[in-house]
Amino acid sequence: MDDQGSEVEKNHQHDGFVSSGDELEHDQPQDDQGETAELVIVDPDATDVDFNHGRIAKIENLEQLTCVETLCLRQNLITKIEGLSTLTTLVELDLYDNQLTKIENLDALVNLRILDLSFNRLTKIENLASLVNLQKLFLIHNKLTKIENIDHLVNLEMLELGSNRIRVMENISALVNLTSLFIGKNKISKLQGMETLVNLRTLSMQTNRITKIEGLETLVNLEDIYLSDNGVEVIEGLEHNTKLTTLDLAKNRLSTIQNVGHLTELQEFWFNDNKVSGWKEIEALVPLKKLETVYMERNPLYYEGGNTFKVDPAYRRKIKLTLPWVKQIDATLAH
Repeated sequence: MDDQGSEVEKNHQHDGFVSSGDELEHDQPQDDQGETAELVIVDPDATDVDFNHGRIAKIENLEQLTCVETLCLRQNLITKIEGLSTLTTLVELDLYDNQLTKIENLDALVNLRILDLSFNRLTKIENLASLVNLQKLFLIHNKLTKIENIDHLVNLEMLELGSNRIRVMENISALVNLTSLFIGKNKISKLQGMETLVNLRTLSMQTNRITKIEGLETLVNLEDIYLSDNGVEVIEGLEHNTKLTTLDLAKNRLSTIQNVGHLTELQEFWFNDNKVSGWKEIEALVPLKKLETVYMERNPLYYEGGNTFKVDPAYRRKIKLTLPWVKQIDATLAH
């Protein structure tokens, strides 16, 4: 548990920082009528306490922990945040995959830097007023409809809101130290409200309702943009994002590759499942000499003679001829 922070981060960023994709497709924890367990502290001097998957129904009996820094209660049956008021030394609290319905009783945890309340039943972001030292907040797969009550968390570096019911990007302009923002698998239709997030390096907005790339002009430090599974029709609005190394526009409505020639740091270009039919479009990537990986499968040009049941046998060779320095085409290494 000493490196729990990095473990949490890895768990939430698998598949290219995708926190809202397949790994979120499991059921919410169900009410369990079986036997439950009690929290029993064996070592009062422990700094890392781990009660994962322990059928614990209530947070209690923790008063004797005088120097605990990490408390992990993942995959239990906890319905209420309580019993934590004496744990002022706590730096990380992990309540991933429980049955919580409300954020509460965290006021005493003023030293908390990492909070994970993912895979619960939360409907509102609230009661985080005292957590001003928070650096990472994970709220994946809840029932949140609004981004609110976090504008005071100015030390936040990572915000994870994937797989909720959020419709509007709002109330994040004060989070100027944010480097990673994940709001995939929501109901957002417009990229907005990020002008002040000049330190942002990773933006993940996969599986939303976005039709236009916009609002990124001031985000000059962006390195990774994930916009797959939206309704984008034109590549635009990236004029100032010259530090990009990953551009994910897979599963959109794009028929042309354009406005990318200035992205000379780009290494990953994910463009599969779009509407590109002409091989000449690939030439737009020729200026990108650092490009290593290109995904173009399941575009019309991927198939032979418009027959979606037969892959063009020359597909990979054609890409390789145009982009001979590329190391990977789709999921396979280029030879």
